[in-house]
Amino acid sequence: MRKSVIAGNWKMHMNCAETKSYLCDFLPLIKDIPNDRKIVIAPPFTAISTFSSFSNSDYLHIASQNIHWEKQGAFTAEISPRMLIEHNVKYAIVGHSEPRKYFSESDEQINRRAVFAQSSGLTPIVCVGETLEQRERGEADRVITRQVEQGLENTDPSNLIVAYEPIWAIGTGKTCEASDANKICALIRKLIGFNDVIIQYGGSVKPNNIDEIMSMSDIDGVLVGGASLDPISFSRIANYK
Repeated sequence: MRKSVIAGNWKMHMNCAETKSYLCDFLPLIKDIPNDRKIVIAPPFTAISTFSSFSNSDYLHIASQNIHWEKQGAFTAEISPRMLIEHNVKYAIVGHSEPRKYFSESDEQINRRAVFAQSSGLTPIVCVGETLEQRERGEADRVITRQVEQGLENTDPSNLIVAYEPIWAIGTGKTCEASDANKICALIRKLIGFNDVIIQYGGSVKPNNIDEIMSMSDIDGVLVGGASLDPISFSRIANYK
């Protein structure tokens, strides 16, 4: 049975003091979390050490917001797996729509990051998703197929999370209908060809829609942005019914 993964992406929010304060509030709210799920948070790089030292729970895991495909070198502003593993990081977000959009990340680069994350002992959370224009032109399936085939080439599906994040639903307040998201997640599972791969949905996930989202047959978790910044809000999402 697939274990769901509830992940929060803090993006460029939270300094070290705010991270400590958040965890003080959040940890008591998830201490009785059911064992059919994992909770993951991706703080900014500067707060990872604080997060690791302040939270020693076995039910809350750390992710990085990106990862490079080399162990070390002249790669300004990048971060390597060995730097992250030192701080007990277990997961790495790869190919989020924001690096794709703002830094023109290609499927080839995303693939290199994902493959190296796995070979280094980390689990990549690889994001895929279409724009509003692509969806309106009826190209969503084609776009997702390309991103999966090129971005996941030579990856191990048994150590992989894929996050379907329709770009038009990220931070906009618009949420993809749960049934529509489920269809795309089913397509992703079929393309990968491994029934036990974990597939998340991301895009304006909130406490008032989490239960419906998680009732879908092919959605195994969520990747949450804004709602993960509030410990009470995110704890409700983590404790979905």
